[in-house]
Amino acid sequence: MAIPPALVERLLELGHEEEVRYQAGRGEWRCAQGLVRLFGERGLRTQALEVLAPYVAAGWWPAVETQVELLEGWGRAEEAIALCRRYARSGESPALGVLGQLLGRHGRADEAFTLLRDGVEDWFLAAALVDVAGAAGEDDAAAALLADRIEAAVPLWGGLVIEPFNAVDLLAVIHERQGRIDEAIALLHAHGFALVKGRDRLADLLARHDWIDELRAYAATGPHGLAAQCLAEVLEERGDVGAAVAAYRTIGEQDGMSHVAVPLARLLERHGRGAEAIEVMRELAEGPDGLEDWIVEFLCTLYADQGRPREGLAHLDAVKERRAREDWDFFRMRLPLIAACGLPDKAIELARAHPEGDTWYAADEIARMLTAAGRPDEARAVLEPHIASTPTRLAEHLIDAGRIKDAIAALQRPPKDPVDSPWTTTVHSGDWVSTAPPL
Repeated sequence: MAIPPALVERLLELGHEEEVRYQAGRGEWRCAQGLVRLFGERGLRTQALEVLAPYVAAGWWPAVETQVELLEGWGRAEEAIALCRRYARSGESPALGVLGQLLGRHGRADEAFTLLRDGVEDWFLAAALVDVAGAAGEDDAAAALLADRIEAAVPLWGGLVIEPFNAVDLLAVIHERQGRIDEAIALLHAHGFALVKGRDRLADLLARHDWIDELRAYAATGPHGLAAQCLAEVLEERGDVGAAVAAYRTIGEQDGMSHVAVPLARLLERHGRGAEAIEVMRELAEGPDGLEDWIVEFLCTLYADQGRPREGLAHLDAVKERRAREDWDFFRMRLPLIAACGLPDKAIELARAHPEGDTWYAADEIARMLTAAGRPDEARAVLEPHIASTPTRLAEHLIDAGRIKDAIAALQRPPKDPVDSPWTTTVHSGDWVSTAPPL
């Protein structure tokens, strides 16, 4: 696996610049990125470009994009445009999109719009097109292109497949930019609920324009509680915490608390009402979905944060009785609570003795506790037998111990067959993975 960005930063913080430079020369892209950032902070522009040079020569687009950003930031926009244009000639979406945005930022929006308009079926190029359309005076033309794509949607499985998938959102952006808020809202309503970066696009639009009554009405019917969360955020920002709490509770009474309990509890906790936050989660935990792991874990976290770890342990005892067993994924929730009772060594002892205590995922948890208890050598010893499954965690400990070569070796071991996880069969070690270009 590649060296993760966080470990590259750790190496640089500890003064291991030469090792990072060596690894960058061997094709470790994240090391190259770290060096470029460091040289940029020092004003060493030539050295930054030298680090990027072999990656750019290999055609590695992330390196090209990094160099384009550097050149633009240094006031060398024409060089940035020329470099980006060389890669855009191949017709690849990322290069075309970045070139279009670059042209748009430097007074050539008309050229950018012409460059991008034929690629409107591609989501990235469509987004870039909308970015430059305003400056080019082509909002109406861009809107027409997107409307045509929406009109050409293909029915599938009871819904519509639109290419690009973000056409509706982008058309709403143009309507909003033109001050046609009613049309933007009508468009989003017509095409139903959708997420943009984990947010309800319609709710955020209503909030941005202070259409609170409309937002309140939408929150009463919007799925997943995201509109209610948006409404509560607006009310909280205005200082009306009581109204924010009431917004969550109203939606909870209408549609059940499962979608709003966690954000409501976090709101209460932010405002010093931790006991109420616990009661919100306890109510959910006593319902039909109360044995869901995310509910149990969040409640236990609240108990720990509020200095009530023994009550958290009692709740886990009740969960164990209801489930008639306690697998690792629930047992591990006990460990921070036991430690919070002033018994960190007891938590470690119990984790080691658990039937799954010799697995890689248990080792990871045990190592965390040992580290927190000031026993890093023991933490490394626990992780080393599981190096294939927890290379990043072991490498962190090795770096802190000054064993840099061993840490790099742990990360660069040849991949083995995936290891089963106690939570899912599709995610294994949780380590960040990247592929560097051949140099």
